[in-house]
Amino acid sequence: MPILSPTSAFSRVTTLATQRPVHAAFSWLHANPKTMMDWQIDLAGIPAPLNGEQERARWLQARFLEAGASAVESDAAGNVLAVLPATNLPAESTGPVVLLSAHLDTVFPAGTPLHPVIANDRLQAPGACDNAAGVVGMLAMVHALVHAKVELPAPLVVLGNVGEEGEGDLRGVRHFYQHSPLAGRVAAHIVLDGAGAESAVTQALGSRRYRVTVTGPGGHSFTDAGTPNPIAALAKALAQVAETPLPEEPRTTLNLGTVRGGISVNSIPESAEATVDFRSTAPSELLRLEVALDRAVEDSVEQWNARSREARAGSRGRLAFEIAKIGDRPAANLAGDSPLLAGLRAVDRHLGLRTDLRLGSTDANIPLALGVPALSMGAGGEGGQAHTLQEWYAPKDRELGLKRVLLLTLAMLEWAAEQ
Repeated sequence: MPILSPTSAFSRVTTLATQRPVHAAFSWLHANPKTMMDWQIDLAGIPAPLNGEQERARWLQARFLEAGASAVESDAAGNVLAVLPATNLPAESTGPVVLLSAHLDTVFPAGTPLHPVIANDRLQAPGACDNAAGVVGMLAMVHALVHAKVELPAPLVVLGNVGEEGEGDLRGVRHFYQHSPLAGRVAAHIVLDGAGAESAVTQALGSRRYRVTVTGPGGHSFTDAGTPNPIAALAKALAQVAETPLPEEPRTTLNLGTVRGGISVNSIPESAEATVDFRSTAPSELLRLEVALDRAVEDSVEQWNARSREARAGSRGRLAFEIAKIGDRPAANLAGDSPLLAGLRAVDRHLGLRTDLRLGSTDANIPLALGVPALSMGAGGEGGQAHTLQEWYAPKDRELGLKRVLLLTLAMLEWAAEQ
């Protein structure tokens, strides 16, 4: 696809910002801070744990219909999609589209108390910022564009997706790119995640996550002494993994996240389980760590089985193990000459902002790995204490952040229409 030069990108953004319908869209954003906060309060009060986003999806689907979006539907994964059609293209057009998305799920498990409150101009609730702010920002884009009757040169697809957090493993966006008939038409993908107006994630941090399970016959700690112990074998393997050398560059980390096993202090456990997280900007490092994990577990289990064979009198069987991959987020980068990055810098210049380009693990990992220009950005405002029960969001400068999103989206729609 053609490159968008800084000069042409800035000219495009400046021209867009002078158009009367775009000013009308800005006016809608300026006039509706209470509406947006009311949406956010409603949304923060709806549980959305892993695999439990259905009620939020129904809420968003109703809001899309109220806004006047077309082709509103849900897919097999539980995502909610809607389309703002191009003004002068037939509905059956198969040309490029721009995708704007925000994830519906939170990190909080089912049963977490959700009692959104406003205190000192802040909305306080688990998930108030991540990602109620992003979902509300996406919904505001739909309302502003429809209300202002902005003519779109290419279709805008909006997606409320499931499964972004934790073991969701980007399930919703992954499903879209694997199964949606729109997937091959996406010219640019803008992800709204959390608050802020001066940063964007353009480098996708890769990660692989594993669940390691070691099983054995179990037994009584005294009567069955000598029976191989799954916890001991797992602990030895984890200790070996923790000693794996890590390079400073490319930046690579490993984390031993959880360990479970056993039923009592005087029982030889029948099973033990741990979860492990590897992250790197380089796919080769993730592969190296995967090999190290496999080797450590296999060696430890074999050593404990050998010990039990030597202590035949007390042995009641062998250990077995399984290593299951429970997460795989690809590493990738937005090219430095990408039209999407040129568009963002042009919008910054117009609004007097300066975006800090960051590394992160977001829904943008999937399109970036597929070669689709993508980035993740905030939807304005301020937030803090994400992923805790004390999470908060403040709407200060939300309007500026949403203008940034709106102008970038419109610039990408114009660019997409020229492909």
